[in-house]
Amino acid sequence: MRAAEIRRETAETSIMLAIDLDGSGRSEIDTGVGFLDHMLNLFARHGRFDLSVSANGDTYVDDHHTVEDIGIALGQAFARAIGDKRGITRYGSCTLPMDEALIMTAVDISGRAHLSYGLEIPAQKVGTFDTELVEEFWLGFVRNAAVTLHIRQLDGSNSHHIIEGAFKSAARSLRQAVAIEKAYSNEIPSTKGLL
Repeated sequence: MRAAEIRRETAETSIMLAIDLDGSGRSEIDTGVGFLDHMLNLFARHGRFDLSVSANGDTYVDDHHTVEDIGIALGQAFARAIGDKRGITRYGSCTLPMDEALIMTAVDISGRAHLSYGLEIPAQKVGTFDTELVEEFWLGFVRNAAVTLHIRQLDGSNSHHIIEGAFKSAARSLRQAVAIEKAYSNEIPSTKGLL
């Protein structure tokens, strides 16, 4: 079973997060940040990951610590659930239309953390959510999952659709990358023999 639980406690946040990479897309999300709850529900559904997140953070200050720390915890859980990466596909990509927005993501479960972020979100806020936190979330994720993730906006002007498309597309790319190739189930997908 490729699953993991993470408890992250800081002076600013308290997070319990669990993921099952071989799930069906079920989610139970309560972060205290409504827009992030919605994005994580979409992430679970489109990646077909079972995901539960419970967080308490200093949202009376702003949402930054909560959003970033959930990205960190999700990355840690993702890395732990993958394990030694034996048998995974390793690479995944998705080009996803979300109404007028068109988002492309590509991922390499490489063991090397890198984010290439190419979203141009026109609004500073969607509802009460600071849109600059989308990049902070993905930075926290890639640094702790040790993956390379490219996110590109190919078209679009609606901030909500751009962000939603990115979460859906990233989830679908990650799902492809962690899929087990049965013919290679005992191999690590690298000529180095290590990821």
